[in-house]
Order: sequence, then C-alpha cells, then structure tokens
Amino acid sequence: MTKINIGLIGDFNPDVTAHRAIPLALSLSSKRFGIEINPVWLPTDFIKNNAQLNSLDGLWCVPASPYKSMEGALTAIKYARENKIPFLGTCGGFQHAVIEYFRIVLQMKEAAHSEINPDTTHPVISQLSCSLIEKDGTIFFKDESCIAKIYGALSAEETYHCSYGFNSAYINLLRKSNLKISGKDKEGEVRVLELQNHPFFILTLYQPERSGLRGEEHPLINAFVSAAYKQQMTNFKSQIPNKSK
Repeated sequence: MTKINIGLIGDFNPDVTAHRAIPLALSLSSKRFGIEINPVWLPTDFIKNNAQLNSLDGLWCVPASPYKSMEGALTAIKYARENKIPFLGTCGGFQHAVIEYFRIVLQMKEAAHSEINPDTTHPVISQLSCSLIEKDGTIFFKDESCIAKIYGALSAEETYHCSYGFNSAYINLLRKSNLKISGKDKEGEVRVLELQNHPFFILTLYQPERSGLRGEEHPLINAFVSAAYKQQMTNFKSQIPNKSK
C-alpha cells in the first residue's frame, strides 16, 4: 500500500479538539484513496531548518496557537510555500501563514499577531469583533476558486474555534498579491485564502478537521491528501534514472 507522510505543524495537546480530530479525518481520507497516511507531529520548537521537512509529502499547520515557537511554524510554512509542497492551514495555521506571507513576500517585516505581540505596529492578525469560539457559520466561496471547486458548491457550513482573524485594514495589500481571498462570511469578513501558482495552498479560519469527530469525510481534507499523494508520485518519478539516449 502506498504511504504518504503528512507533517502536522503544531504542538500536540490531547485536550485540543482539533488535535484529536485531525488523525481521524486523515484516516477517513486514507480509506477513501486506499493509501496509508502517516501523520508526523512537528513540535514548533523543534523545527529549525528545511532538512527536517524534506521527507514530507504535505504540511498542515494546525490549530491551537500561540505555538511554542512562532519562528518554527513560519519556517515550515515558508518551506511549503517556496517548494510548492501541498499545504493546509486551519485556524492558527491560517493566521500564521498570513503572517509569513506578509513578512516574506510583501516585505512587511513587522507583520504580527496581536495576541502574541499586542504592541505591534502591523497587526495583520487581530482580535475579531465577535469571538468565534465553538461557533458555526456559513462561508461563501468565490465562484471559480479552488475551494469552490473542491466543495462543488458556493457555500458551506463550518465550525470555528478562534478569536483572531485577518485584519481587514490590510485587505488592499491582499488584493494586489497572489494570496487571494476565496471565502468570506455573511458579514464579508475573510475566512478562506488560497495561493495562486501553487499546487495546493489553502488557508481556512474554520476547522474542517472536526468532520473526523463525526466520522465524516471532508472534501477539503480529501483534496489536500490527494495533492500530497500527487506530490509523492512526482517526487518518485523524478528519482527514476532517465535511460533514454
């Protein structure tokens, strides 16, 4: 049976609902595709360089931030973005992928998370006007976006567990970048982002992994696993010696 390695960027805590849900969600995808999925937890304070990441077929930055090491999380996110490794960022993963993009791609070195650095001059991640702890909500997807195609729909009901999200004061910078807004809530607040010119790089402020607790497959997680499988196949083919003369 084919085996793929999925790196889980985060500091495992059995008390965190999402952390219990993720292996269950991946197991359902494993059965769907008939492949073995090896979830590899990557504690953020142990992520120091890319060498620790190059055996992974996909990277998932998981909920429950602040992480022990923001720099460790950002290192892994940067690796996935620059090396076109399939990447999924949910909740805290969404927040930190935004920070990485603003700091490195948009050159806003002081971009920060206001929960972690309340004195920052550039709080690209800021406190939500209304907490979304254990709240359900409708997300409306942009027509023709990757996420709309994955769901096969223009809206979905999902569950949140967060109090921080994208600061709309910086929305014009996003509109000029390759990190595109592809999902909003009914108030028009950003809830999904996806990176253009990347095989799979999707960020959701909500937690699709909770579907695993209900024993239900999730289209986004299936799509992520499929992309990771294709990544492995691409890597495998690149290692086969070219015997053509």
